[in-house]
Amino acid sequence: MKSVLRALPLLAALALVMPGTGTAAPLRWAATNDILTLDPHSQDHNTSNAIGAHIYEGLTRLSREYRPEPALATKWTYLSQTQVRFELRRGVKFHDGSPFTADDVVFSFGRITQPQGTKQTYVSGIKEVKKIDDYTVDLLLEAPTPMLLQNIISFSIMSKAWSVKNNTTSTQDYKAKDENYASRNANGTGPYKLISWQPDQAVKMVANKDWWDKNPGNVTELSYLPIKSAPTRVAALLSGDVDMVTDLPPQDFFKLKEESKVKLLEGPEIRTIFFVMDEGSDELRESSVKGKNPFKDRRVREAMNLALDREAIKRSIMRGLSVPAALMVPPGVNGYDSALDAPIKPDLDKARKLLADAGYPQGFDVPLHCPNNRYVNDEQVCQAAVSMWAKIGVKVRLIAAPFSTHSQTFQRGESAFYMLGWGVSTYDALYAMQAWGHTRTNGADGNFNFGKVSDATLDGLIQKIKFEPDVPKRNALIRDALLRIRDEALFIPIHHQIRPWAMKPGVDTIHRSNDYFEARYTTVK
Repeated sequence: MKSVLRALPLLAALALVMPGTGTAAPLRWAATNDILTLDPHSQDHNTSNAIGAHIYEGLTRLSREYRPEPALATKWTYLSQTQVRFELRRGVKFHDGSPFTADDVVFSFGRITQPQGTKQTYVSGIKEVKKIDDYTVDLLLEAPTPMLLQNIISFSIMSKAWSVKNNTTSTQDYKAKDENYASRNANGTGPYKLISWQPDQAVKMVANKDWWDKNPGNVTELSYLPIKSAPTRVAALLSGDVDMVTDLPPQDFFKLKEESKVKLLEGPEIRTIFFVMDEGSDELRESSVKGKNPFKDRRVREAMNLALDREAIKRSIMRGLSVPAALMVPPGVNGYDSALDAPIKPDLDKARKLLADAGYPQGFDVPLHCPNNRYVNDEQVCQAAVSMWAKIGVKVRLIAAPFSTHSQTFQRGESAFYMLGWGVSTYDALYAMQAWGHTRTNGADGNFNFGKVSDATLDGLIQKIKFEPDVPKRNALIRDALLRIRDEALFIPIHHQIRPWAMKPGVDTIHRSNDYFEARYTTVK
């Protein structure tokens, strides 16, 4: 347990008694990967977002029932289909004591839309944020935007004055290994204040006694502890060195369930794990094929798809805790249809024929970049896939790395083939397809499309989905888009994750399918 103890430095320093709360209730929360940054507009990365949501807030937030509800805005009124007036909450203070006003909303919109970040999707459809007075802003839309209230949940509001003072008005360029003041420090309006972040060790927060809302839980000290090793994480939970783990390894789930030593919260996660192929480059990076790109050919992509035995991955690696996928969005997301998500059955003979027809009868070589500390058994899944592709002659060289390195590599365009997972934080398929499926622009469209996918039919469908107000028509368009992605094999879906949480018996919280643990809903006895 020495490695666990090293990951828990100075916890005693947080043993505070918060004014008006009585004895402090600390919570130590562990998972496999660290945050990438504290800059709330830089990286659309679930762990960074989940930590950031304790510190920063949007105009709306997600309720217990996964619906948008008021947060920094108390009310909104549609003046027209393309102009929405938001009345801002008065008396709110940032953690440094400065007041929250309309200037901060206008500033934050300008910041999140900068092209070096990856979170522009959350303000998709917004043309301008216009200040009416200190506590009123109008959102001027390009066209009617059905997902507006859901999208802006993750539009974090920063302090303009703090950002100017600390020379951090520009969003961090993470892929370029840029650092700014906001990437290491934080100043939000949310229920928890940042104390410190020691990369690969701990993020420490303390309850914000001046928060505008009432915290239904009693967690006054929150420490997030990235512990890469699955056995070490579980051992830390069982020994009492951590209070909860939100990415319980499948190999430990059934054993812990039988032993009843800890409390388990079972539930799906709205996340799909898949492989991304570079479909835009004229030559595939570090491949044995020179002068052309095999992934541009749908037959090659289909062959790679057909070689995967998803049921075998579910059985042997995920221990039954996965849903083999054909669609690129999971159950629980608007647009998902189980009838379209029948697992693709492996067919090695057909895959070999497709490769031969495409001009690769002997296959080809290509590197695969894979994270080793982000998704459930990610490196093991990649290893299994490598062996499956070898059966059709595609020789895949596995390059595994921590997600922080992995993410920078593919965002710089240096990965010809890589694993990615996508959680649908808005609970609507548009958010996912717009980010990784639309042709990349300098805005929200294609802001996470590092595989250079460019399909005119798909782009046209996504543009219609963005602004279609009629729900049945919109859902029909989503269906068409998902089928286009599936049938053109634009990606290689593996499975939808199932994500059980484990905690000490004295911890009470609610399972969140977006994998956002929220301390405000948590009590510790």
